[in-house]
Amino acid sequence: MIVDARIRERLLDSIRRVAADITLGHPLEPATQMGALIDEGHVRRVLGYIDSGLAEGARLALGGKRALAETGGCYVEATILDAVRPDMRVSREEIFGPVLAVTPFSSESDALRMANDSIYALAAAVWTSDINAAHRVSAALRAGTVWVNSFDRSSLATPFGGFKQSGFGRDRSAHAIEKYADLKTIWTAYR
Repeated sequence: MIVDARIRERLLDSIRRVAADITLGHPLEPATQMGALIDEGHVRRVLGYIDSGLAEGARLALGGKRALAETGGCYVEATILDAVRPDMRVSREEIFGPVLAVTPFSSESDALRMANDSIYALAAAVWTSDINAAHRVSAALRAGTVWVNSFDRSSLATPFGGFKQSGFGRDRSAHAIEKYADLKTIWTAYR
């Protein structure tokens, strides 16, 4: 999460309150909000990313540990790493675990530079009350999908896919049919 430095602390407090109350557990239990990771190896991988972030100078704002170990499940607490720099491993690589890396910015151009300086570009979200900024930033972000003041909305009528190492082409919608077919034109002159 790349956040305006002027609201970072206030936003971080709000996210921390919500994340601290996330209920871990078996996905078939009605109270569960977040399930387990896939296996022990992935738990070690996610915890390794957390350790790496801390070793590189990030500050642990929430979580950071294995949870519910007594169940035999592969759970990791919702984790927030604050003061993450763009050059840190937790900022550059996909963690695929419950870890939020928080990086402050001081200008719109700074935020765009950081957001676009990634080998991944599947999706992004812009949260703002300034509709002009929303349009400007959305247009400048190099991502296959950009949500404004929302997240994870989807429709079979819209194309889905990323740029860079987040994919080539599009799934869903009429645009996907064009990607799945190689069109050919044949001109025939009858004599």
